[in-house]
Amino acid sequence: MLEVKLHDIGEGMTEGEIVQYLVKVGERIETDQPLVEVQTDKMIAELSSPCSGVVTEIIINPGETVQVGTSLIYIKADNNSDTKQSTPAEKKQDPKIETIQPSEKRSKSSLNNFHRVLATPYTRKLARDNNISIEDVRASDLSGRVTEEDVYRFLKGEQIENDHEPIVEEQKITIKKETPDEIPFRGIRKKIAQKMTKSLFTIPHVTHFDEVNMTNLFKIRAELKASGESISVPAFLIKALVISLKDFPIFNAELDEENDIILLKRNYHIGLATNTDNGLLVPVIHDADKKSIKEINEQVKRLTEKAIAGKLQPIEMQNSTFTMSNVGPLGSTGATPIINFPETAIIAFHKTKKQPIVNDQDEIVIGHIMTLSMAFDHRVADGATAVAFTNRFASLIEHPHKLMMEMI
Repeated sequence: MLEVKLHDIGEGMTEGEIVQYLVKVGERIETDQPLVEVQTDKMIAELSSPCSGVVTEIIINPGETVQVGTSLIYIKADNNSDTKQSTPAEKKQDPKIETIQPSEKRSKSSLNNFHRVLATPYTRKLARDNNISIEDVRASDLSGRVTEEDVYRFLKGEQIENDHEPIVEEQKITIKKETPDEIPFRGIRKKIAQKMTKSLFTIPHVTHFDEVNMTNLFKIRAELKASGESISVPAFLIKALVISLKDFPIFNAELDEENDIILLKRNYHIGLATNTDNGLLVPVIHDADKKSIKEINEQVKRLTEKAIAGKLQPIEMQNSTFTMSNVGPLGSTGATPIINFPETAIIAFHKTKKQPIVNDQDEIVIGHIMTLSMAFDHRVADGATAVAFTNRFASLIEHPHKLMMEMI
């Protein structure tokens, strides 16, 4: 008898919410067949079977949140099953599989009547959010996998035509609604709250505000666009941030209170605070100092799209050393951002406005002015250093030729 446990899927998780089981008691399963969907603080993941055999018991009910190492499913493995074995070192760190005797089983009734349909976790979540049974959605893919497009088609009352069933021309769909006074506080929303609380009550935050003249940068962007090269503003901002962080490494650091040292990070991994329907996610551009503005631009677009779609992988949200938040497009004019613990600082870019400015020739002209706010850990850095850092950053943005020269 094999015991399948909730294990760390690679993002340092300590607990997870059981979303739904993809198998039922008595069902025959194969090695690597998905067993259960688990909601972590950042994504929905599937846990797969380590062997072929028969599901004998399901321990934890859907909707429950349990700690890593908690038993979820018992499987009677086939005698000739190619069970995935772990090395002694792996077993010590990964409590996914444990061989037990039937007498050791816990007395908990199994609650599962799901029929297995091929679909990604995101597609299943989309169906659940719209109160649709994934089993009712017909797959357009020849492999039988239900896609998110199939779910949207089902919502519109459409189905895929085949040789056996007619097209469903119209179907009433009841959208699940939660009452305003009873919104579940769990999953990503709860994890965000826990992390923000830890950051705010651990780090003495100080927020520095400044303004940056974006006029020259906008001119360069327009020239590039005219030549067929479209580069987003965040790509330039990230490149200027990396250069500034190299000049002021204290903001690319982490305080190790236990050992009384400040760790200056040698890698420049920039987190992108991204607003999604599921809450705030922070995908990471790793080694941003080694990437061109064009490469950064492509990664910003790709990671943002994946974050909004709920398709980020754990590795794409790990090890950030400095975080930026671009809330200007949302209409923000100012805020005091909370540091992404255990980092030392975070910078937020706000709305860019047209307003009169005085140029170097003492002429009054119309310029594009952006407000920024930078929160930093006052245990690690001081206000004067923060001002120097934002001055360096502003100089690179306001004189883009300096930014280009720094990249050579």
